[in-house]
Amino acid sequence: MDASLRVGVDGLVRRPALVADGFDEAEIDRMLRSGALVRVRRGVYRLAGRDSTGAAAEHRLRARAAAPGLLSGAVFGFVTAAVLLGLPVWRVPLRRLHVVRDRSNGARIRGDLQIHSGRLREGDVLELTGGLRVTAPARTVVDLARTVPAPQALVTLDGALHRGIVAERVRRPDPSATTTGEISRALEPAAGSSGARAARRALALADGLSESPGETLSRFRMHVAGLPPPVLQWPVPGTRFRADFAWPDRGLVGEFDGRTKYGRALRPGTDPAEVLWQEKRREDRIRAEGLAVVRWVFPEIDDPGPNGMTARLGPLVGR
Repeated sequence: MDASLRVGVDGLVRRPALVADGFDEAEIDRMLRSGALVRVRRGVYRLAGRDSTGAAAEHRLRARAAAPGLLSGAVFGFVTAAVLLGLPVWRVPLRRLHVVRDRSNGARIRGDLQIHSGRLREGDVLELTGGLRVTAPARTVVDLARTVPAPQALVTLDGALHRGIVAERVRRPDPSATTTGEISRALEPAAGSSGARAARRALALADGLSESPGETLSRFRMHVAGLPPPVLQWPVPGTRFRADFAWPDRGLVGEFDGRTKYGRALRPGTDPAEVLWQEKRREDRIRAEGLAVVRWVFPEIDDPGPNGMTARLGPLVGR
């Protein structure tokens, strides 16, 4: 790769900058064909090997690429704001970038941009490092909750609320964090608008004590199945452990076995066998306190069969 390639502060290489630095069209096209440059949007590229892979990472890059071309007053919103804020999203389409303009009309789709019109009130806009402007976390989760199904909305709601709990605990501000009160206030102007009732329902179910999308989705399926609400992050008596879910009056704890928690993953180099061994020891210690333990993995959350999460929990919690 030519060391003279000019990479912007956003980590991207733009065609006009390449031309200004003396690269002709044939050279640029050759770098694209060889894979040295990877197209992000029209006329905007990244260097091969830069940035992590995955749909959310690509969406974030495309937003950075599109930012200089946004009209004055436009900010990223909806799922794009969630991704840029680092909030968890689950099964929300990422094909289009979502932008909000502070006006009463003019919503439209232009290429890969979905432009929404809507009032941007004081406190609704946040400027991130690098100058990217997005809707604030409370406004972001309200807009998402109005427009996506409840499980998807809950994943992002719980993630934002969890960040708020952690920020309060460590006394360190987090731009992606919010509180139930802030979300409720962001919901007030949406009263009567499309999706407002759905957003209100999702907020009523949200709980920042959920520490991963799997825990959030497990709790939602329990609710839909009519199971008694569990206590979240329950300190197991006689141990130093917390259970993901607990029904103390039934002597039962539930554990979702996932690889990630909101905001963190298993450390690089972690030995999966050692993790399994530690989990077994943890479960043995919980059982020694006279508690029953039910564990499940992601596919079992929605499994309607006898081995599914709700089928196994139902008889034990007295559905």
